Amino acid sequence: MLLGSTGSIGTSTLKVARELPDEIEIVGLAACGSTERLAAQAHETGARHVALSDVSKADELRALLPAGTTLHSGPDGLLELAALAEADIVLIAIVGTAGLGAALAAIDAGKDLAIASKEILVMAGEVVTRAATEKGVALLPVDSEHNAIFQCLGGRPGGGQDVSRLILTASGGPFRKLPAPELESVTPAQALRHPTWDMGPKITIDSATLFNKGLEMIEARWLFDIGMDRIDVVVHPQSIVHSMVEFRDGSVLAQLSHTDMCFPIQYALTWPRRVKGGLRPLDFAELAKLEFEAPRDDVFPALRLAREAGNAGGTLPAVYNAANEIAVDAFRAGSLPFPGIWRCVEAVMGRHEVRPSSSLDEVLAADRWAREEAVRVCAEHRVSL
Repeated sequence: MLLGSTGSIGTSTLKVARELPDEIEIVGLAACGSTERLAAQAHETGARHVALSDVSKADELRALLPAGTTLHSGPDGLLELAALAEADIVLIAIVGTAGLGAALAAIDAGKDLAIASKEILVMAGEVVTRAATEKGVALLPVDSEHNAIFQCLGGRPGGGQDVSRLILTASGGPFRKLPAPELESVTPAQALRHPTWDMGPKITIDSATLFNKGLEMIEARWLFDIGMDRIDVVVHPQSIVHSMVEFRDGSVLAQLSHTDMCFPIQYALTWPRRVKGGLRPLDFAELAKLEFEAPRDDVFPALRLAREAGNAGGTLPAVYNAANEIAVDAFRAGSLPFPGIWRCVEAVMGRHEVRPSSSLDEVLAADRWAREEAVRVCAEHRVSL
C-alpha cells in the first residue's frame, strides 16, 4: 500500500516495484489531488484501490481509472486504504499531518509501517511507538539517514547499551559556507537549489535551514529508543555516507550508497532480506574524497532547537514541526526572510506551554495552536514586498 504515490518518494517506490515485480505488488495508491498522475499509476500497477484526498476531484479521477478499481475519497478514504486487508505493509510518504491518522489506522489493522513522513514520529512519537508495540508491528524507516542506522544496527529497531551514539549525516545544503549576514538576502529560488538531492520544495528548504536534520534527530529518538544526548549530526557534503552508529567500544559502522532514495525504499520493503534489484553499487575508485565537518550551530540554530524540543518532549516537538511549516510557507511566499524561519520557530516554542502528548487529540491541539501562533510571529518578522 503506497500512500503519497505522486510525490518524489512515491515515484521512487514505484520504480523499485518495477525492478522487483516478483517481490513487490502495489495493491493500493493514494494522493492528494494529482488525478492524471494517480490514474496513470493505477493503470501501470494494476492497483485495485485508489484514494484521493481532494473530494472535489473524485468524479474526474473516477472517469480515468481502470475498470474494477475502487475509489476511496476524502480523509476517511485514506484511512480505509491504510487498513485494507490485502496489504502486508503500508508505506506512508504523505507530507504533513495527513499521514498521521493513516499511520495509526494501518498499525491498528496490524500492518507493518514503512515511514517516509517525518511528521508521524516528530509529532506523535509516543503515541505511534506505543501503538506499534501493542500491535506487534514493525516501524521501518525510509528516510535515508534512519534507514542507514537501521542497517548499521543489523536491521534491529535499537542497539541497546552497545550503542554510544547515532550520527546523522547532513549535506549542509547550499549555504553551509555562506557568511551569516548574507543569509538575510537569500531568496526562495536559491534555497531550492540543493547540491546533491532532488527533493520536494518543503524538504529542500528544510535541508537549507538544517530543520530537516532537526526533525530527523527527533524521529531517531523514537525509532531507536535513544536519548537526544546520544544523537549527533555531522555535515557530509558528498551525501555518500548516509549515517553512522558509534558503539561503546569506539567502533563506528557506516552505510554508504549513491544519493538515490530507491536504496532505502528497497531495503524497507524487502526487509529482513536483501534482494538484487536495479540499483547501482558504489565504485570506490570514482570517489574523489569524503569530507566531514561540524555544523555551524551558531549560524543555523535548527539543531539546537530540535534538541530542546526532543529533550522537553510532550507537545513541544509538534510545535517545532508546525511552526517550521508555517515559516517555510511564509519564506516561499516572499514575506519572511530566510533567517526568519528559525526566528519564528524559536519564538513560537518559547511561547508554548508544554503538555503531555499521550493522545492524538493533544498532539493535534498543539499543532493547531502552533500554526496559529506562527502566523502571528511571521507577521512580526514580515518583510516589505
